Amino acid sequence: MFPLFWDWTIILLIPALLFGLFAQYRVSSTFNRFSKVRSGRGLTGAQGARMLLDSAGLGFVSVESAPGRLSDHYDPRSKVLRLSRDVAESDSLAALGVAAHEAGHAIQDAEGYAPMKLRSTLVPVANIGSNFGFILFFVGLIMGRVPLLMNLGIVLFSAAVLFTIVTLPVEINASRRALRQLSARGILVSTEVDGARKVLSAAALTYVAAALMAILNLVRLILISRER
Repeated sequence: MFPLFWDWTIILLIPALLFGLFAQYRVSSTFNRFSKVRSGRGLTGAQGARMLLDSAGLGFVSVESAPGRLSDHYDPRSKVLRLSRDVAESDSLAALGVAAHEAGHAIQDAEGYAPMKLRSTLVPVANIGSNFGFILFFVGLIMGRVPLLMNLGIVLFSAAVLFTIVTLPVEINASRRALRQLSARGILVSTEVDGARKVLSAAALTYVAAALMAILNLVRLILISRER
């Protein structure tokens, strides 16, 4: 998603690359750890998500199984919560934490949570910016540093950066909702909620890493555009 130009500014990306590797390790290791810890009540991720959705008056939101590992997501367009098999069919603390997090997104959608609405609005332009921002910038660069193309590339890529930044409060809020409801609905007891919290906290690091990488790439483009 973020092509590299080989110049001195490449060193700016090193912290983000290292942090990204650390975040991926934490997610994988924490999920694997708590996927082996079964919840006392024995509800699966799919059952837990269904309980949270129903208690929020979202019976119309369906829960489906999705292929892939940790491919869990909520689709606001079709009002479907899709859970990977590792989450949907497991009664582990990790599975219930992830499932509740995605249910939190459905509740955000139903309540018109402002950051989520903003993120949804940014999706089209963010996709364009992430795919074509670098291309326009690079074309302008190799054509003799054409300011119009380079600046347009920066503006387009800025939309992708803004998307990653707006994603942070959306994800953090969904996790807070999940942990609160897991306890309030009796799906997990207090000691179990701590395990789910660790899983969701580790997952949040990946969004921080993505935002950091995007921001540093934008800084690189700006610095390159100002070189003479």
